[in-house]
Amino acid sequence: MKDFHPLIAKWYRQNKRDLPWRSTKNAYFIWLSEIIMQQTRIEQGKSYYEKFILHYPTVKTLADANEIDILNDWQGLGYYSRARNLHLSAKYIVNELDGQFPANYAELIKLKGVGRYTAAAIASFAYNESCAVVDGNVYRLLSRLFNVHTPIDCGQGQKEFQSIADELITHSDPGTHNQAVMELGSLICSPHPKCKECPLIDKCVAYQKGTIHLLPVKEKKTKIRKRFFHFLIFSDGDETIIEHRTKKDIWQNMYQFPLIEIIDTKEAFEINGSTETYRSETFKHILSHQHIYATFHHFNDFPSNFNSNWIVIKRDQIQDYPLPRLIDRYLENTSNQ
Repeated sequence: MKDFHPLIAKWYRQNKRDLPWRSTKNAYFIWLSEIIMQQTRIEQGKSYYEKFILHYPTVKTLADANEIDILNDWQGLGYYSRARNLHLSAKYIVNELDGQFPANYAELIKLKGVGRYTAAAIASFAYNESCAVVDGNVYRLLSRLFNVHTPIDCGQGQKEFQSIADELITHSDPGTHNQAVMELGSLICSPHPKCKECPLIDKCVAYQKGTIHLLPVKEKKTKIRKRFFHFLIFSDGDETIIEHRTKKDIWQNMYQFPLIEIIDTKEAFEINGSTETYRSETFKHILSHQHIYATFHHFNDFPSNFNSNWIVIKRDQIQDYPLPRLIDRYLENTSNQ
């Protein structure tokens, strides 16, 4: 399709959103933006991007930072492994690459947490390297444009769509090309497409055949795991107890109230001589592969015996620790009551 790039590039110049990371060629800043924007809405991600480039203006400042501070700055974004991978990769760049940020796709993809899409995005945006990006927006656009019914979540499909993207990309301005195809997929060829506004409507095979609503195809259904969390809020008025999540699980290296993970029970909790005085309603917290059902149990005193990983802190110090958004939201709600 010879006119693919001219059509999308013209549309992009006229319709692109004004996003802060689009005005820089700084590969480090672009890397931050790409990691932050994974699984994140644009409006939410912008404030985090601005916070990170302010707090960590160079890869060395990020490498030298305390992980707790990084997780605190990340709090509310979810998928905390992204923040930990940023920190690990920054240390790798400083310690193993003499502080020189990778300058091509082959080196970028070696960074922890950087896959084919992210490496291609950084390489094309920062270095004008001709690497075609394929993300969810691109899968959706290409599957409809060419009426491709190969599932996007299988190896064959991923190779097929990457091959199509590679054939379409222009070598003269790959950065603009990649931005344009992603922006078109996000704003126009969305799950609820605005076909009449699409510059490719006359080229779109799925539009002509009436199959847009069937595409893209996925062959696997995500298995959702249900988990039941009971958080124990011990307080003597001035102090409370938290614990560190050290296991390889959601929220690793974050802090929380002591947790018991069991199916819900109506019986009052008694923990080492301390009996609950109040329990919250059950809150449903949705993650990509897990649904958390959380209840908060309040105690007006401390238990007689402490677990070894429990930490006693002042109640007003709890925000100094990185907390899962679920707990942070509960504390916000209770403080406003």
